[in-house]
Amino acid sequence: MTDKTKPQTPAGERIAKFLARAGIASRREVERMIEDGRVKVNGKQLDTPAFKVTGKEKIEVDGKPVEAAEPTKLWRYHKPSGLVTTHADPEGRTTVFDRLPKDMGRVISIGRLDLTSEGLLLLTNDGGLARALELPATSWNRKYRVRAWGRIDQATIDKLKKGVSVEGVNYGPMDVEVENDKGTNIWLTIGIREGKNREIRRVLETVGLQVNRLIRIAYGPFQLGDMPPGEIKLIPARILKDQCGHLLDDETVYGDSEPSKKPTGNRGRSKPKSQQFGGPGQPGRARTDEEEDLAGRGKANPKPAGAKPARNHPGKPKTFLEDAGAGTGRARGGKPGAKARPGSKSHGDKPYGNKSRNDGHANPDKPSPDINPWANPNARPKGATKSDGKPASGKSRAPSRRPASNKPRGGRR
Repeated sequence: MTDKTKPQTPAGERIAKFLARAGIASRREVERMIEDGRVKVNGKQLDTPAFKVTGKEKIEVDGKPVEAAEPTKLWRYHKPSGLVTTHADPEGRTTVFDRLPKDMGRVISIGRLDLTSEGLLLLTNDGGLARALELPATSWNRKYRVRAWGRIDQATIDKLKKGVSVEGVNYGPMDVEVENDKGTNIWLTIGIREGKNREIRRVLETVGLQVNRLIRIAYGPFQLGDMPPGEIKLIPARILKDQCGHLLDDETVYGDSEPSKKPTGNRGRSKPKSQQFGGPGQPGRARTDEEEDLAGRGKANPKPAGAKPARNHPGKPKTFLEDAGAGTGRARGGKPGAKARPGSKSHGDKPYGNKSRNDGHANPDKPSPDINPWANPNARPKGATKSDGKPASGKSRAPSRRPASNKPRGGRR
């Protein structure tokens, strides 16, 4: 029994696609060129378009070698009036390609503009892209500004929006807007999606309008803008990929259009560690017996071992300033030694206690304004008598015999 093996499919792409991407012509035109015997591969004349190449072969068209396909490019060109959109004019008139820079290489136009028409003309080095953008199935809107001699009414506009037939040729709907209808000429903005030969001129003739100027201002998403006549601009690769990526077969034709990766904000930094739940005082962990005991006494979250006690913690030794001010006995809002009024709150009953409003903690390094840091710790508080403090040693001081006066101190007599 003999083994039956399937014939291997040769690698590469069809010759028509390769030459179209090389900017020679569209695929359909390349197929006609092959039928005419104008294409050779490695010195052998092709007689069928069903032939695949990898680009390493020696390919000739009309006896001229074909270079490797370049990345797909697209240009905007403001075609002036008086140029023919063709590579070779039998009448010897100046063509669009005669005015292009020589370093652009071979390019082809996407659609055509008449001799007297002007405006936006798209150029590309990829025949496949040109063919795709010309198809009505792409449904790209071509927008024109038209100056015509005559008059137009709303009934005529409604007729054009439905589409008309001229000499057996059916033309699709037109989006017509009147810009200016003053004078003998009117300005219109017309949008079409098919782009047949001399479509706008022929259709407007059927409704009594004679076109004397035609300017293409947009082709799909690409706009003419403020480009002066004769200027050409390359469309960035990123925009080309965004607008035409779905119409191209191979993504390698984008060249350097791949977007660069944006730098991340954590470059060179280590990944933060995830928080572990279930520690002391955190949710997700049951309390121990010791924690339950502390929680019953108002200490649900005990401080870890080695932590510093609070300022007023019983186990913390008093500082010199705290010890010096321990016996002042000053009431809130009163003078030293004065008794607090019934119902009033003492200094320790303030809403913030001994803490500062700013940082929430008392500053142990800053002395209180009511305490003299240079005073003797055993000294009697200011304003207190000997009977209020320690027992006095020796004789008591005799009271003053000066009579009290009701006059204000320092006042006039």
